[in-house]
Amino acid sequence: MNGAEALIETLAGCGVDVCFANPGTSEMQLVAAIDQQHGMRAILGLFEGVVTGAADGYGRMADKPAATLLHLGPGLANGLANLHNAKRAGSPIINIVGDHATYHLQYNSPLTSDLEGVARPMSHWLKVSRSERDLAQVGAEAWSVASSYPGKIATVVTPANHAWNEGSAPVAVAAILAPANVPEGAIKDAAEALGAADGSKAIFLGGRALREGALTQAGRIAAATGARLICETFPTRLERGAGRVAVERLPYFGEQGEEYLKDFKTIVFCGSEPPVSFFAYPGKPSWLSPEGARLVRLASMEEEAEDALTRLADELGAPAEPALVQEATRPAEVEGKLDPTKLGAVIGAMMPENAIVSDEAATGGLMIFPATAGAPMHDWMTLTGGAIGQGLPLATGAAVACPDRKVLALQADGSGMYTLQALWTMARENLDVTTIILNNGSYAILNIELMRVGVQNPGPKALSMLDLRNPALDWVALSEGMGVPAKKAETVAELHEALAEALAHKGPRLIEAIL
Repeated sequence: MNGAEALIETLAGCGVDVCFANPGTSEMQLVAAIDQQHGMRAILGLFEGVVTGAADGYGRMADKPAATLLHLGPGLANGLANLHNAKRAGSPIINIVGDHATYHLQYNSPLTSDLEGVARPMSHWLKVSRSERDLAQVGAEAWSVASSYPGKIATVVTPANHAWNEGSAPVAVAAILAPANVPEGAIKDAAEALGAADGSKAIFLGGRALREGALTQAGRIAAATGARLICETFPTRLERGAGRVAVERLPYFGEQGEEYLKDFKTIVFCGSEPPVSFFAYPGKPSWLSPEGARLVRLASMEEEAEDALTRLADELGAPAEPALVQEATRPAEVEGKLDPTKLGAVIGAMMPENAIVSDEAATGGLMIFPATAGAPMHDWMTLTGGAIGQGLPLATGAAVACPDRKVLALQADGSGMYTLQALWTMARENLDVTTIILNNGSYAILNIELMRVGVQNPGPKALSMLDLRNPALDWVALSEGMGVPAKKAETVAELHEALAEALAHKGPRLIEAIL
């Protein structure tokens, strides 16, 4: 057995059953090993950002790692933006990156690079195999790290000769480290802070604290203390909808976030750090928590959130039934030409039960989130790290992880162009993803940002760098060229008809919504 075969068999033994891949010459032994491993599915992405973004979506929904297979330092570099998002999300991913044979590196051939230097910023753990006999053990270690709570990115660098040399063997399934539990002192500090009678209070939630079980415990605490429940602006995976405990969502812009939080005297954080502004602006805040407020860390992102919230609720003597349970509601019917408000109303009215939403809708989608609050139970995933081009790959991975659930990709037109190759993978794998492209013909958020950073009277050259109308993007043609049937919608009636057809169909569909 060669090193590649031992590595892949070890990962399969650990439960890794999907590999998102864009391989090259140095990975051919790994390609052959995956081919022989009947328990592992191989899914091709035409760009490495699709591969890493799909692995992120898979990890968020499956709560276990997929593997990626990437080609040397440049191939890994192409996937780094979505690994950045995945790292911020706490997603479990095992990157397998081929490298030149160890004896070939000295010749500095064209694709030679500082592979470890490329990998390190977006990896929690990184290791280069030392030999073919070592490779399987490195893979087992990578799985153990990636699978630890809440999820980590582990990168295995595989020199080509270690993959093709014979004399290796798979190793036993590795152990996963148990998640860190919050110390008792932190529970008592949070209970004392929330039990204080003076001033308004909030529990600020992120990461795994936004799963249904943890939210139920947060709702119990709200029932006992009157605390409001607020979530981070870009949650990894928020389980929401009718029957679940509802949370408020912190606004995106820094000054709005500061205003939103300004009256709280006590904020307890669970699964998240105190929020900061996404960017610095002249004369605007970076730190958003109110001055003088009592800030209490209940649990970091790496500590077990549901257990911490349960223990806190019990410490407070909270009732068994939570407060703030979302009622079932649907938006009123609308008609006429599409705009962001009407788009939100249609989606909110038609959202299917148990859907998974990948939200990279940007400015055009601001009304979709509130309009879907009372829809049937669903999962909502967002752009955790702010690196655009995540939405379509994220939806791809989610559909692989959950083939019996409808995935809805809400995608802004500009950021969709970063990774539109994901549509081809959706078509190739017949994934049940309905994509709605919000086409407003611009990087609309950047027109807002020009004003916010103090640029006065921007000229045509500046504005041209934010405009997508010359020439206009034709998403119907782009989608059909990738093998995904598509329709254009300019009115509520057209959107309703196209969405009803897409939701009734099992497989990929795209709707271009003109806003």
